[in-house]
Amino acid sequence: MKVVTYNVNGIKARLPRVIEYLAEAQPDIVCLQELKSADEGFPIAEVEAAGYGAVWHGQKAWNGVAVLARGKTPVERHRGLAGEPDDEHSRYLECEIEGLVVASLYLPNGNPRPGPKFDYKLRWMERLAARARDLLAEEVPAILAGDYNVIPNDDDTFSVRAMAEDALMQPESRAAYRRLVAQGWTDALRTRHPTGGVWTFWDYQGGAWQRDAGFRIDHLLLSPQAADRLVDAGVDKDYRAREKASDHAPTWVRLR
Repeated sequence: MKVVTYNVNGIKARLPRVIEYLAEAQPDIVCLQELKSADEGFPIAEVEAAGYGAVWHGQKAWNGVAVLARGKTPVERHRGLAGEPDDEHSRYLECEIEGLVVASLYLPNGNPRPGPKFDYKLRWMERLAARARDLLAEEVPAILAGDYNVIPNDDDTFSVRAMAEDALMQPESRAAYRRLVAQGWTDALRTRHPTGGVWTFWDYQGGAWQRDAGFRIDHLLLSPQAADRLVDAGVDKDYRAREKASDHAPTWVRLR
């Protein structure tokens, strides 16, 4: 079973690339982020024509997450995170597909920092951690998949110096990520590539793709029950090179 997380940077702008990926890679489950579309604008007809069912949580022009499953429709379990009743950002969607719980999440960027956006990022991470503890208590195979907007380690970026002041690499961001993993989650990509140097994102600016100046911010965290089934994890990097591609590449885990 191949489970993918894919920040598409706009589902409407990137729809040909998404459908192309579904046809060529044939993933079993896909978690999409940054739809940048209201619920009514989600291209469900095209997704279903490609052979996938979907559940989505959209937001006009910003954010938005979805879960796709090949040949079936995911069963929604949870939408949004508790802790801030006034938070209207569409950043978390949790579904179940044949006994596997999968959450698609889009963590706040947090820039500029210091400031309210960075404070919101850290609060959101604490809210995610609370939900993650509840999931672990269920003792089911689960995956927290998405764009975390956190560079966990120095070897997860092309340049520590270039990213030193960015919210993605601040000590507070990294500490919150470490606390989440320490609950008992397995960072699949890190487990399979322990020495780092694997990127999932390349900015559109400054020739980042051409220079391979990327970093790792898309993560798949596995509960112990899912980690027991881990076969492999990687990045379908070539899709970043295609015409009008997202600035993220599909990042995946394969489970027995």
